[in-house]
Amino acid sequence: MIVITAPTGNIGRPLLSRLLESAPVGEELRVIVRDPGRLPDAARGRVEVVTGSHGDTEVLDRAFEGADAVFWLVPPDASRTPQDAFSGFTRPAAKAFAAHGVGHVVGVSALGRGTPLADRAGLVTASLAMDDLIAGSGVAYRALANPSFFENLLEEADSIRDRGVFTDSVDADRKAPLVATADIAAVAAGLLLDRSWTGTGSVPVLGPRDVSPNDLARIMTEQLGRPVRYERRPLDELHTGLVGHGLNEAFVQGLVDMKRAKDQGLDAGVARTPDTASPTGFEQWCTQTLKPAVLS
Repeated sequence: MIVITAPTGNIGRPLLSRLLESAPVGEELRVIVRDPGRLPDAARGRVEVVTGSHGDTEVLDRAFEGADAVFWLVPPDASRTPQDAFSGFTRPAAKAFAAHGVGHVVGVSALGRGTPLADRAGLVTASLAMDDLIAGSGVAYRALANPSFFENLLEEADSIRDRGVFTDSVDADRKAPLVATADIAAVAAGLLLDRSWTGTGSVPVLGPRDVSPNDLARIMTEQLGRPVRYERRPLDELHTGLVGHGLNEAFVQGLVDMKRAKDQGLDAGVARTPDTASPTGFEQWCTQTLKPAVLS
């Protein structure tokens, strides 16, 4: 029995699809979802559904009964402090893993562990603390150590369409790993299906090569057939804007601290090897995913 949290999100949806395609006979799938209506049609009648939040103890007790493995993803909640958003949300699950004898957990986390920036990287620091919490529950645990996602650019689709501009807060020439969420899902599926691993550790998922914002702008210009440029947004402006929209100030500060750490090389601490690289390049993702969103 594999339990999948957040099965309708950018990582959970392709993960669920992969597991539906490749899980062997006898491997049951169970999902925790707030709105079962958002599940893909292919899942209907083929997965057991537990309705509710995976931050709720009663929901977890139902979902983890008889579970061998769990895919754990914390949904972003900008109404909480970073510590509460990650470890606070996960604490009931850590207790439930032990109570129900869950053997293996695969979690979505971040790059940065072991770097000089790890303890001052805001949301990343909170995510690494969550990993420690899960590891301390006694399960075999693998933290998927991810950089930023290509999919973050979908939030910029309107600006790219209307103004030919996307923004971030890092230096325009700062090269760093970026990854497609479908590649993260593929790694997660492999770990969940092959549960021969033991102990705790991180599994970096780095994409095929490092790219800078200027690289992204050039590729988007080529793939979209229209000029696209990058604008660097000051961190104090980002902070003021997000707090003005009513987000928790500590969460916003955590986001700002994470972006500052990334601009200082937070994601550069792991070497890309055949084991840490993932296949989807930005050109491919831009053509398949961003271009339809921008030109729709």
